[in-house]
Amino acid sequence: MPLLPEEPQIHESAQGPRATPASGRTAPTPRPVPGPRPVAPPRPGRPGPARPMPPAQRTPHAAAPKPGPAAPAVPAPAASRPAPAAAPADGAAAPVPQIQLIPASAEGALDAAEEAVDLLLDTGRAPGDVLVVTTGDPHPWATHELSFGEAAYWAQHDAGDDVFYADAAALGRAAARPVVVVAVNGGEESALAALPEAVTRAGALLIVCGDPQRINSVLGAGV
Repeated sequence: MPLLPEEPQIHESAQGPRATPASGRTAPTPRPVPGPRPVAPPRPGRPGPARPMPPAQRTPHAAAPKPGPAAPAVPAPAASRPAPAAAPADGAAAPVPQIQLIPASAEGALDAAEEAVDLLLDTGRAPGDVLVVTTGDPHPWATHELSFGEAAYWAQHDAGDDVFYADAAALGRAAARPVVVVAVNGGEESALAALPEAVTRAGALLIVCGDPQRINSVLGAGV
């Protein structure tokens, strides 16, 4: 039998652990050592830790006065808007209102009365508290309102919610109001009759605009 060429024998290498080169092996990530956590920065829009504030400087207060005996009560001044005078009892004299005189000529009496009314309203007097009387030419408002008829004119008087202007000849029909303003703008006879009548219509205050000597002589004789 012919000899076959000797087959090369393959020798197996010895089995053992395979070493992986250090360059080809990924080193494990080191785990952090537990310790104190860093302080996180404050979030946007939220204030950070408040800084300690210095102590507030307080202003020393003056010592409160010790309570003493109460002072006697001082009567309060009269209100700028006195109440309407009460109706007098039978046989009793009607209370006399306070009288204020504003010197003015016959030509300027109506303007002075208008200024007096404006001052009354500015100081808190209600428009319905005021009655204006003219002894000469009627007030332009009265002339205008009477053009619509006397019924409409006196209806405004009865409503009592605004300043009312009347001629001296119609004063007897007008009701009493807390304040009466008389403009002595002419009419000798009308003035003589209107001033004493105006005193009885004024509940608290009578303002007369005109010649002081003439007014004093009339009121002195009529009151």
